[in-house]
Amino acid sequence: MGTGKSNKNIIMYMHAGSGNHGCEAIVTALRDLIDEDKKLVIVSNNIEEDKQYSLSKSVEKGNCELLQEKHIDKDFFAHVLYYGWRKISGDKESFLRYRFRNLIKYVKRHKDSRLAVSIGGDNYCYPDMVEDIILTDSMLHKKGVKTVLLGCSIEPESLKSERLLEDLRSHEMIIARESISYKALLAAGFSKDKVKLCPDPAFTLETADIELPEGFADGNTVGLNVSPMVLGKEAKEGATINGYKKLIQHIMDCTNMQIALIPHVVWNSNDDREPLRELYEEFKDTGRVIMIEDTDCKKLKGYISRCRIFVGARTHSTIAAYSSCVPTLVIGYSVKSRGIATDIFGTDERFVLPVQTISKPQQLVDSFDYMLLHEHSVKEHLKLVMPEYIETARKNAAGL
Repeated sequence: MGTGKSNKNIIMYMHAGSGNHGCEAIVTALRDLIDEDKKLVIVSNNIEEDKQYSLSKSVEKGNCELLQEKHIDKDFFAHVLYYGWRKISGDKESFLRYRFRNLIKYVKRHKDSRLAVSIGGDNYCYPDMVEDIILTDSMLHKKGVKTVLLGCSIEPESLKSERLLEDLRSHEMIIARESISYKALLAAGFSKDKVKLCPDPAFTLETADIELPEGFADGNTVGLNVSPMVLGKEAKEGATINGYKKLIQHIMDCTNMQIALIPHVVWNSNDDREPLRELYEEFKDTGRVIMIEDTDCKKLKGYISRCRIFVGARTHSTIAAYSSCVPTLVIGYSVKSRGIATDIFGTDERFVLPVQTISKPQQLVDSFDYMLLHEHSVKEHLKLVMPEYIETARKNAAGL
């Protein structure tokens, strides 16, 4: 994307850890896109998770280094000290200096590594995370670090905040991953030199060749993903999970397709397996519903790519489906799902079912039936547009 002088070591921060396989997909795809002779330095919220999954091979090869974010809540004395200092001085960035201490030390040791890429562009969709993002960027800039925001989605309404606009202006470059955010940034006064439009790097992720488990009918299985996060954003409690149950029963009653429940985030505090297990327990005795176990992002994409139709809540599970040309219904909640669908299909209508609008379980069935009815045309459209779309996504690595 042309960030200026090429860097030998490329720092990436705001990586939440590979237990979120969307986060894993972004860093893994970028590692595969960036020249082999360059080292990717990933500042991670949880390097133990990263070592469990696909990044472990890059670490072993030596072209990927993991730096652990420091957790102040796990250090009693630091917590007391920094809390006291913040209370006395009003220095809100102090906690972030502690959190990113290893990043700051790295930059001091490597004078030629002054560019850091924020891969937490997703986080601007979550109001409770924006303050920490702003404080982190401000802190890094004061330390002489230049930053690039990659793969961002931003609700247009949030751009009314001058504080947020000031943060966004502080980046050397912003790479929006879908056109709704891109157009909103241009409308807010950003120039085309400052803001670029490029699909999420995870569209380029390799697909692992996996052995399908018993009960997974290759090309005749509906993949289902649901998340605690999306359930927490529904307008009517219980409508979404009941919608999934009604959908599973509908698929069994009206088709010969199998059903695979596919988790994409496995954090203790936010684990897709919890609602998916509820679905599995209800239908396991039918012999037509299977649960896919946790694995790395490339293997998960392998399962998703072998589905006939996919219904997903996690953005990167649906990116895995889109990029594999699998007709996909998104259970969305923000601009990111609407924007990506609009860029691929020209509209998000019928391709995204906003969770905030689900009041009756039948809505999922009706949306699925529309996708099934138009399965062939949707698949052909994806086959037509995906090669160029994925090739464009490769430009995320240009200039890094």
